[in-house]
Amino acid sequence: MQHEKVLILDFGGQYNQLIARRVREHNVYCEVKSYKTPIEEIRAMDLKGIIFTGGPKSVYLEDSPRTGKEIFELGVPILGICYGAQFLVYGLGGEIGAASEEAAAEFGRTDCTFDTKSQIFRGLKKKSVVWMSHNDYIKTLPQGFRSVARSGKCPYGAIENPEKKFYGTQFHPEVNHTEQGFDMLGNFLYNVCGCKGDWTMKSYAETATRELRAKIGGGKALLALSGGVDSSVACKLLANAIGSQLTCIFVDHGLMRKNEGDEVEAAFADSGVNFVRVNAGERFLSKLAGVTEPESKRKIIGEEFIRVFEEEAKKIGKVDFLVQGTIYPDVIESGLGDAAVIKSHHNVGGLPDYVDFKEIIEPLRLLFKDEVRELGTALGLDDKLVWRQPFPGPGLAIRIIGGITPEKVRILQEADAIFREEIAAAKLDRDINQYFAVLTNMRSVGVMGDGRTYDYTLALRGVSTTDFMTADFSRIPYDVLEKVSNRIVNEVKHINRIVYDVTSKPPATIEWE
Repeated sequence: MQHEKVLILDFGGQYNQLIARRVREHNVYCEVKSYKTPIEEIRAMDLKGIIFTGGPKSVYLEDSPRTGKEIFELGVPILGICYGAQFLVYGLGGEIGAASEEAAAEFGRTDCTFDTKSQIFRGLKKKSVVWMSHNDYIKTLPQGFRSVARSGKCPYGAIENPEKKFYGTQFHPEVNHTEQGFDMLGNFLYNVCGCKGDWTMKSYAETATRELRAKIGGGKALLALSGGVDSSVACKLLANAIGSQLTCIFVDHGLMRKNEGDEVEAAFADSGVNFVRVNAGERFLSKLAGVTEPESKRKIIGEEFIRVFEEEAKKIGKVDFLVQGTIYPDVIESGLGDAAVIKSHHNVGGLPDYVDFKEIIEPLRLLFKDEVRELGTALGLDDKLVWRQPFPGPGLAIRIIGGITPEKVRILQEADAIFREEIAAAKLDRDINQYFAVLTNMRSVGVMGDGRTYDYTLALRGVSTTDFMTADFSRIPYDVLEKVSNRIVNEVKHINRIVYDVTSKPPATIEWE
């Protein structure tokens, strides 16, 4: 089955992945690609629509990101957002006002009035709040365009050329601050692009199963199984596709949560798949000895993972394919086009240059975390695995700041287990999307009994998110935090201070390293 497809053309804005998430929420498949993508490749995608994203630069500057004017000749509906709207205007002969002019600046919550005769505002309230974030502004419209929304400072809050099916919004409909933004995007997808909404996890499961079976054929595949949501769903998908041709390798790198290695092994004991556990804790810890830089940790772990898989593959016999549970946020954060590399994920940017497999298969590579959970449910995976707390591939290595020692791993395992126990006891484990402890490299003075201590500070982190691309810190009740704090300092040696991380993403990432 060929899904309807919308292209998100990335001009470097901060909300670009959020646009993709919102489109997917409308059951329309989309991909994020760089503005440098060749027009031939775009033409071959058979698109229902294109969305130009925001971006940090001024469109009239020489070094600004632009695509060729052929993009406007594809006969495909286009929606430009913020910088994308300005590029739409500029590329078609309109004029953009310079940032130095007083009328330009507009930031944050802004009241806006809409022409509800326009297809993208049809059925909406005529007035509501939008989220603006721009210095430059649309000064003169290209021929065939008209204004369909305005704010106090912005006469061209949104524009349209209905004949060509070109639309632009100076505000950001993808963020929650824009009250009717989700419906605006839906109107573009359904009213303008004519999408039917064929992107569901049930249909994805059927398509992916067929494709995996065709690709792997009679070959053998090795799955990097961590026991987390992503690799567990990948395991179920592969098991449905190729059955006994799949071997799942679980590498216990000694950096798992407390008792997690045994729990993962027990979870897959009766799964019907070939399951191999490799206890490689000493091997990984020796490689990480003295390493403090986060990117170095990730790359060391990424390479060592591959080497372990290669060794295990030789024991099994000829294995053609390595399967990983890589998901879309991993790909995006590891760098997409001109986008900044936020951090190299061990299974993307952390891979070595050479791997001894015919091909690496990533069946979840285009899915967001909540889509992965939906897919797991559609595949009939046990809820305990579907809703397992997210855990990074590098494990506690990136939750221990600075150098890693067996003693630090033990301290963090004990403290993290207490935090998770109390969150579950308070029945908050489904409300908080991710929660964990971080052992900082900071030590401070404390008093226990009549004695002075000089021990580690432990940070607690809890976030609420739908897509793991943006997140807000969770408002964990004080009485729960108090109980967690009291238990940890009393039950775990070498921790004498607890802090709670109240930073959203952005500007922080969910993990500390």
